[in-house]
Amino acid sequence: MSRLAWSHGVLLGAALGLLPLVAAAADAAPTEFPTAPPVSGPAAALQVPVPSMQTLPNGLRVISVRRADLPLVTARLIVRSGGEMDPVQKAGLADLTANLLTRGAAGKSAPQIAAAAEALGGSLEAAAGWDESALGITVTTPKLPQALKLLASVVRHPDFAPAELKRAQTQAEDDVRLALSQPVALASLAAGRGVFGGGAYGHSRTGTPASIARITRDDVVRLHALLYRPDNAILVLAGDITPVQAMDLAQVGFGDWQKPATPLPTKPASTTSSVLPALVLIDQHGAGQAGVVAAHIAPPRKDPSYYAGVVANAVLGGSYSARLNQEIRIKRGLSYGASSRLQPLADTGLWLAAAQTKNPSAPEVVALMRQQFAQLGDEPVAAAELAARKATLIGGYGRSLETTAGLAQQVGDLAVYGLPLADIGSYAARVQAVTPKEVTRYAHEWLGAKHLHLVVVGDAAQFAPALQKANAKALLLDAGTLNLDSANLRPQVAQH
Repeated sequence: MSRLAWSHGVLLGAALGLLPLVAAAADAAPTEFPTAPPVSGPAAALQVPVPSMQTLPNGLRVISVRRADLPLVTARLIVRSGGEMDPVQKAGLADLTANLLTRGAAGKSAPQIAAAAEALGGSLEAAAGWDESALGITVTTPKLPQALKLLASVVRHPDFAPAELKRAQTQAEDDVRLALSQPVALASLAAGRGVFGGGAYGHSRTGTPASIARITRDDVVRLHALLYRPDNAILVLAGDITPVQAMDLAQVGFGDWQKPATPLPTKPASTTSSVLPALVLIDQHGAGQAGVVAAHIAPPRKDPSYYAGVVANAVLGGSYSARLNQEIRIKRGLSYGASSRLQPLADTGLWLAAAQTKNPSAPEVVALMRQQFAQLGDEPVAAAELAARKATLIGGYGRSLETTAGLAQQVGDLAVYGLPLADIGSYAARVQAVTPKEVTRYAHEWLGAKHLHLVVVGDAAQFAPALQKANAKALLLDAGTLNLDSANLRPQVAQH
């Protein structure tokens, strides 16, 4: 008998052997299939160790949070300054400076630094955001002293080699040009100008092609000297490490880091009065789709209403099942996805809601966004909806703490904004404590029409007439001449 015939015989025999079982199952009384999902149980309690904070004589704060189940430690050096410190007309400087840290330092080239990190089983990652710039690495516990030595040399002694600067500028310009070709990305940057005007948070944190080209090596060196100093820095160590070990290692790697005699530079004003109308239309002629972005100013991270804002965002657009996606995508098929995000900052904050849609349907998406903002501020959220959104938030937060890197990130954020480190373990309870009334009050105050800035980017011929008819003060601009380095978005007038 061939192997194929033998296989067919085995399968046939197995099938015949199952026939009595199938017949018996058919004769048994049918089991009624449940029509409702099972009731969810109580959320699992998050077991988060309380972080410890100490300070070196030079002002460097050392925060350790112990998780001893695995021999891993994440080291994260945070400078409490970011894109908000970019000089006027040089947007992207803080981002470029952070990216250059790993591209040559203390006599090591970029490949040598990468190889040194890989030899320790990790990789160095540097980036700048709003209110912070950070460099981090995760290694096994025995490798931590060498990792901290590498981290210290990169943060304290970067080369900022001209060739690396030029390469980084070219890459940054390419990345920005690509982003600006996307309607939602361009609309988001323009909306930031609508909310913050010429303030510190109004410009593009990653820069514009023009601003990046204006940055010199002297600018990078100057910014590093001003901001990268121990009394403006936090070292977070999360994982298999005790507070005593953390302090000893920090002293070895950073104890001789000298604090400058000069005071820290003053942070520029976060916002200025916006010179843009509530609705801005940007003609990206020939664009296949339109990007619709709605922006509101938000309270700072330390504001007592923070958790009400987090829950409000979850209801509005924080997940697939949230209201914006339900109304715009699921019910009407106007977009592949609509969402919102809340970004609280040091002394202000930003709400952004976004969707990409067909050009002719942009006015409908604008109307739906406005409707959802108003509804959230007028009507209490139903108990079942609120419970589902809270469960999503708590589950996501729990997942963010599963790794030492995620734990270090969360603890670092608390430290940057001057919040109690013990808050790391109270997130679930605070989210659960938010009431429908608090969500309604928050949305009424912060998501109302008085704070709303709308930007629509796309082929304006297909949506501008309808939007201008309903909004007489709408401003129409051309994407080709847009000036994101200006608070009014208009091109500079040549001086004669």
